[in-house]
Amino acid sequence: MKGVIDFGSKRIEYLISYSSRKSLGITVTPDNEVLVKAPSNVTEEKIEKIVRKKAPWILKQQSFFLSFEPRTPKRRYISGETHLYLGRQYRLKIIHAKDESITLKGRFIEVSTTDKTNAKNLMKNWYLKNARKKFREFANPIIERFKKYQVEPSSIVLREMPTRWGSCTPKNKIILNPELIKAPIGCIEYVITHELCHLVHHSHTQKFLDLQTKEMPNWEKWKMKLETMMA
Repeated sequence: MKGVIDFGSKRIEYLISYSSRKSLGITVTPDNEVLVKAPSNVTEEKIEKIVRKKAPWILKQQSFFLSFEPRTPKRRYISGETHLYLGRQYRLKIIHAKDESITLKGRFIEVSTTDKTNAKNLMKNWYLKNARKKFREFANPIIERFKKYQVEPSSIVLREMPTRWGSCTPKNKIILNPELIKAPIGCIEYVITHELCHLVHHSHTQKFLDLQTKEMPNWEKWKMKLETMMA
């Protein structure tokens, strides 16, 4: 069952599910869905009233998730253009050559290719290859720290996500956006820490925030950096 309220200039849509539970609970998912779990005897009017009362909190949670939204401007993949890698700006240099390769040289990313129109795909594959290697390298020590909470990701996979930097599944699989390889290491560690905290506390409760602060005291700095670097 669906419901909707208007709160100021914002519209909040929510899904209602009934069960034998004793109290009403509201959850905002990483996809910005609002889920309301209610006792079977609660009326729709009562639910709407509670959702309206919780509207400021719901909008705050949705805004929090949107802060992870990748907003890197589109690139044309031509010489002279700037590209990010691990938080640093590099100038792209495309070189006509017999073999195809990508190398970092000083402040340049040199793309050697037989056809300059291949530069985009070559760069995409290069980013993906480095993301697979670096994300695991950055994640391992953090995963070790989280073992004291009796949690460990079943796997870490990379997946292009237009509106998310990371997510986790009910089966403890952590999913990371390969675009993160363009962000500083601290930002990557923040997203990994954030998702590991979700293995302990599934919702953004105070306990979740306390754990995130305990494991990464300066997380707000890297969250802000992620938002500004990738804008």
